[in-house]
Amino acid sequence: MTDLYPAAEQRELLRQAAAVHTAAAEDVEAFLRRLPEVPEPADITEYANLLSREERARADRQAAADAAGLQLPSMESE
Repeated sequence: MTDLYPAAEQRELLRQAAAVHTAAAEDVEAFLRRLPEVPEPADITEYANLLSREERARADRQAAADAAGLQLPSMESE
């Protein structure tokens, strides 16, 4: 059976991906607010893990946007 509302489903997936990305970015912000003046190795490891999570969430959000038809032209200068 074909899906009668693929666009609506794609938009919902995009909204969900955006929410996950927002949460990941908020976790990075919260970490930076409590980061001590002199970070320890554990702080650096935690920051790396948080950034990796945020970058994966951003990539997932972008893939969902592409699937929903929201491709943007490159914003980089040529």
